[in-house]
Amino acid sequence: MHTDTSSTSIARTDTASLASDGPRAPRRAWVALAVLMLPVLLVSVDNTVLSFALPEIARDLAPTAAQQLWIIDAYPLVLAGLLVAMGSLGDRFGRRRLLLIGSLGFGIVSVAAAFAPTAEALIIARAALGFFGAMLMPSTLSLLRSVFTDREQRRLAIAIWATGFAAGSALGPIVGGVLLEHFAWGSVFLLAVPVLLPLVVLLPLLVRESRDPAPGPIDLLSIALSLAAMIPVVFGIKAIATDGPGGYGIPMILVGLVFGWLFVRRQLRRPKPMLDVRLFRRGAFGGAVLVNLMSVISLVGFLYFVSQHLQLIAGLSPVQAGLALTPGLVAMIAAGLLVVPIAKRVAARVVVPVGLTLSAGAYVVIALTADSGQLAPVVLAFVMLGIGIGAAETVSNELILSNAPAAKAGAASAVSETAYELGAVLGTAVMGSILTAYYRATLDLPTGLTAAQADAARETLAGAFTTASELPDAARVALEASAAHAFDSGVVVTSFIGVALMLTAAVVAATTLGRGAKRADQ
Repeated sequence: MHTDTSSTSIARTDTASLASDGPRAPRRAWVALAVLMLPVLLVSVDNTVLSFALPEIARDLAPTAAQQLWIIDAYPLVLAGLLVAMGSLGDRFGRRRLLLIGSLGFGIVSVAAAFAPTAEALIIARAALGFFGAMLMPSTLSLLRSVFTDREQRRLAIAIWATGFAAGSALGPIVGGVLLEHFAWGSVFLLAVPVLLPLVVLLPLLVRESRDPAPGPIDLLSIALSLAAMIPVVFGIKAIATDGPGGYGIPMILVGLVFGWLFVRRQLRRPKPMLDVRLFRRGAFGGAVLVNLMSVISLVGFLYFVSQHLQLIAGLSPVQAGLALTPGLVAMIAAGLLVVPIAKRVAARVVVPVGLTLSAGAYVVIALTADSGQLAPVVLAFVMLGIGIGAAETVSNELILSNAPAAKAGAASAVSETAYELGAVLGTAVMGSILTAYYRATLDLPTGLTAAQADAARETLAGAFTTASELPDAARVALEASAAHAFDSGVVVTSFIGVALMLTAAVVAATTLGRGAKRADQ
């Protein structure tokens, strides 16, 4: 069905591809949605809460710059690598069952992470959290589809889900700020226990089991290929951003692409593939996935440098820094919900590019004001970013889910979450690594530092401020000023990358989201 002839509403173009309407869900279903939102919020908060905890972790565990990035990246990297596999397992063995197993495991490992004694132990714990987190996300969105069979109710439920995921990423710094004001950094991990406990108790009472009635066999080779494709690519991107193109970065990316090609080739040849890659032939599906990917790269990259700027350079407490981002969080939630009635009347290929262009404007504001030292531009930029991403992801998530067969809801949902988590990885791997490289290249160290102090100052911004606190007043002021200037100069460069990223996403949305939407049951 070619949808260019009908550009007046998602209902007539994009969500027309939803499976046929079922009965309207009772009030109990909305309580179930609230319970299903708990792991959504938790996993998305975990993507960004550590950005605000990094200064405390840097002081306590003294990680290197590479370890600091891996403390953040280990979780979403493992999560992204396993999402499609876990979504497929949920389709086969039961989505509710997998969600309960993942919740219990996530809670237990969170306690271990909270008391990690070294940077290496924290990285391992974060990777284990990614393993269990991969069980949570595909199950929530696919169970949502089975709970809400009425098209209008499902559209609103998907909007709430998408808004919750995006808002959770923004909520991370706020939650982290409040916790870090009163407790040690490990408290950001202990948050998982009270969040997941109600889910374990209430989920069996509110949501029936859901699975694929005719699942294919477990495909261990496809699982291995998906991991072998993703991990080298992320490694390679990090290496290029940190060491330039002359190292092992490009070869690693090529290795990942080869395994990615083998994964796709295997899926095309299997009668019941783990992931139906033919879905990407539909412009609306593939375009929506790319929009999600680039939006999350932009959001997480923004939070990575802004959280450090607010605390270390602007001198705000964790709570004050979190509150500075609250207007953007509110804007993101509001935009995700208000776009639903707008999307009924305006085509996705118009709504999404407008939102993404506004997000590009947010990065322009940061690029022009990074060295000003003023708080207002940061608040304004995050509001603009929140409105654009909140609106765009609500519409794109509906397109992803609506263009997949109901029986494969878990695997299709996993594609959406894979885009989210890969975006979270790349947000820190690409933008964080480029920022770190620029910071190191432009940092001007005062004389009189020991070799250890110089190395610590070059590693991270937190390391520079910690080193500065050990110096005489004149040297302390000089090092803090130099570190702040080097960091904010890197923010300018990174912001222009964010502008290019958002404008590219807008072009992708404008050219793909009006094409290829088909009925999910065709």
